[in-house]
Amino acid sequence: MSRSLTTAPLLLCLLISHGTHIATAWDDQDFFTYCPPTRCSKDGPEIRFPLRLESSNSSPSCGAATCTKLACSGEDTILRHPFLGPSKVIDLDYSHSMMKIIPLLEQPFSECPIQNLTIPADLDDSCSLNHYDAGRLVGCTTEFTPSGAPRYESCDAAIIDGSWIIRSAAGLIAGPIPCLSNPVRFTYLVHACLLMSFLPLDCKVLSNTLVPIFFIPSEDEVTQTFKQRAETIMGLSEITTSWGRKNWTSTSTTDFCNHCESQGQPCAFSSQRNQPFCMPHSNKGLRHKVIAATSSVACFIVLSLMVATALYLSLKSKYNEEIHLKVEMFLRTYGTSIPTRYTFTEVKKITRRFKEKLGQGGFGSVYRGQLPNGVPVAVKMLENSTGEGEDFINEVATIGRIHHANIVRLLGFCSEGTRRALVYEFMPNDSLEKHIFPCDSNASQRVLEPNKMLNVALGISRGMEYLHQGCNQRILHFDIKPHNILLDYNFNPKISDFGLAKQCARDQSIITLTAARGTMGYIAPEIYSRNFGGISYKSDVYSFGMLVLEMVSGKRNSDPSIENQNEVYFPEWIHEKVSTGTDLVTNRETTEEEKQMVRQLAIVALWCIQWNPKDRPSMTKVVNMLTGRMQNLQIPPKPFVSSESHPRL
Repeated sequence: MSRSLTTAPLLLCLLISHGTHIATAWDDQDFFTYCPPTRCSKDGPEIRFPLRLESSNSSPSCGAATCTKLACSGEDTILRHPFLGPSKVIDLDYSHSMMKIIPLLEQPFSECPIQNLTIPADLDDSCSLNHYDAGRLVGCTTEFTPSGAPRYESCDAAIIDGSWIIRSAAGLIAGPIPCLSNPVRFTYLVHACLLMSFLPLDCKVLSNTLVPIFFIPSEDEVTQTFKQRAETIMGLSEITTSWGRKNWTSTSTTDFCNHCESQGQPCAFSSQRNQPFCMPHSNKGLRHKVIAATSSVACFIVLSLMVATALYLSLKSKYNEEIHLKVEMFLRTYGTSIPTRYTFTEVKKITRRFKEKLGQGGFGSVYRGQLPNGVPVAVKMLENSTGEGEDFINEVATIGRIHHANIVRLLGFCSEGTRRALVYEFMPNDSLEKHIFPCDSNASQRVLEPNKMLNVALGISRGMEYLHQGCNQRILHFDIKPHNILLDYNFNPKISDFGLAKQCARDQSIITLTAARGTMGYIAPEIYSRNFGGISYKSDVYSFGMLVLEMVSGKRNSDPSIENQNEVYFPEWIHEKVSTGTDLVTNRETTEEEKQMVRQLAIVALWCIQWNPKDRPSMTKVVNMLTGRMQNLQIPPKPFVSSESHPRL
C-alpha cells in the first residue's frame, strides 16, 4: 500500500517535470535532462555517456558502449566482465576509456583463476572489452626459464600482445602457476601462437581448451605482455581494463568521447543528428532552466504530501542495507570456517516451499526440509530478528564453528538481503519442553522416567561444560531453557538457539551486558541487579538449575497449580520436599533407587540456583555430581538466601 502511495505522486511529478520524456528525440542542449549522470552510491563512480546503467529507465541512446554491461548491486557498481564474471567497478577514467575493477569471484574460482577462465559461446568479437590473446596450459616435468626469440605457428606476429612485436619468449610464457603445479609437474600458461618445439622436450599440452587472457592497458597506455597480463589476473587484486582502445576503431564514439573528456567537456549524443558531440559544462540551455524552475514548483506540492512516507521507506531501506552490509562483512571475515551458504531459492527447494511447519517462536518459524543428499534438516527462518543482525551473527559465529555431541549442529545458512535462515540437523523428538509439559500428563511420566531425566541432565551439563571450558573462547548461552534443548533419535539432548550468546576470554570472570537477556523464570538474579554479583558463566548455571527443577517436578517454575503461588517461591517448594524427604514423583510407582536419583538431581539443581553466583558450582562440578563422583551431597541452603557462612562446593 505504501509503495503505491509513493509511486503515483512520483509518476505525476516525472510527467510534469519532463513532459515528453517518453520520446526518444531531444534537443542537444537537453541531453543531460534526459540522460543525467548516475551513481550506485554517494561515493561510487559517476556513470555517464558513453556508459549507461542497464537498470536505468533512460533511453538506450543514453549509452554507446553497448558491450559494457553495468548494473547496481546495493551500493556497488558491477561490471559483467566476459571472462572474470561480476566485478566491482571502483573507478572510471573517461579520458582513456579505462576502468579499475576488482573481481567478485566465488571461493572455488579464486583458488585457481587461470584454470577457470573460459571463452563465452556468444562472445561479441566487435566489442573491445572482449579482445583477448589465447593461451594453453602446458605441463613440464622440470622447471625452466624462458629465453630466446619466439617462433609462431599460424598467428601474425605483428598483432600479438596488442600490436607490439615480442622479441623474447619470456613475454609469451607465464609460470609455473603455483595452484596448478606440484613437485612432479610444473604447469605453464603459453601463448597459443608459440611453437611447442621452442619449449623443453618434456613439456606437453594439458588441454586443447584455450584460456582467454584479455588486454590490460598499463599507465603509459602500452598494452602489457601476455605474461604480465596473466600474472595480474592470477593476483585477483585491482585490475585495469578498457571498454575502448585507440588505433582499433579510430572513428568510434569511444574515441570521440575520449577527445571530449580530455578537453574538459562531457561527451553527449545528438538524437537529431545521430552522432556524439562535446558539450560544455556551462551550456545547459534556457529551455532546461525554465523546465527545471517550473518542475520544482509543481513537484514541491506533490512531494510535500509524501515526505513522511518517503522518509520512512528511506530510513527502513538504509537500516536494512546497513544490517546486510554488517552481516556480509562478518561472513567475509569468517570465510570457509563457517557452514555451507545457501541461496534463498535453494532454501525454498530444501523446505519444499515451506510446506511442513515444525514450530513458531519469537524469532520466526521452523520448517522441516531435506538436503539434496537426503539428510533431513530443520530450517529456522529469522522472520522477526531484532537488533542489527546480531541474532544471526551470534548463531553462525558460535554454533557454526563448534562440534559436540550435546550441541545441535548447524549445517548451513542463508543471508540474502533481509532474508536469513539457519539450517540445522533435524531433531525427531522435538524439544525437551514438550516432554516435560505435555498436554497428557501421563505421557510425561512414560517418557521422562528418572533414568532418562538423569541422562538428559547429564548431556546438557556436558554440552554447557564444553561451551564454558572446551572452546578457544568461553561461550555464554544466556537462554538455557527446556524449549532450547532438542532431542535426537536416541533421546540425547542437544543445546540449540545461540541468538543471545556472548563470547569472552576463558580467563575473563566477569562480563558486561548493556541490557538483560534471556527468558523470564530462567534469568539469573545478577542479570537484573548487580547487587547479587557479577555476570559470568555462573549465570548459565542458574538457568540450568531451573531447567532441572522443572524436569524433576514436572511443573513450570511459575506453575499456578502450586498452592499459594504468591507466597511460595518455586525453588523453596522443591527445597522443602527435598529437606523433608517427600517424593517429588507422586503419580507413578518408583523404586528406592529411582527416588534417590530424582533427589540427587534436585539437590544438584538447588546448588545451581543459589542467588550468590559464588555459591554455584561450575559445570565441571555439576558433571561430577551427576555421575556420582561426589558422594554424600549436602542439601544447600534455601536458594533465595545469600550468605558467606553457608558451606560451598
